[in-house]
Amino acid sequence: MPAKRSRRQPQRTCIGCRRVLTKRELYRVVRTTDGRVVIDPTGKMPGRGSYVCDSRQCWLDALARKQFERALKIELSAEDRAMIEAYAMEHMTAELPPDDPDAAREAARE
Repeated sequence: MPAKRSRRQPQRTCIGCRRVLTKRELYRVVRTTDGRVVIDPTGKMPGRGSYVCDSRQCWLDALARKQFERALKIELSAEDRAMIEAYAMEHMTAELPPDDPDAAREAARE
């Protein structure tokens, strides 16, 4: 009997920490066709998307370095920026991913 093939998982890069993870491990932020910026819980909304992992720090770093604006090719309004920041503070974990090289450097400094 032939061995079962494992199904290929699409890979995406977190715009905050630049780690490559499977698409299901990341959250998608979308610029819709009418120019709104929304969080896409299904990962299937039409529009230009960017991906962020579940670390609150990645979301806040991506905002600070304007990675959302670059990835979505849009200037974020104050309202969009506040919505993304509020979502990060409410839904994301506080700690950085364990294999994040920046986290290791921060720990070494302390």
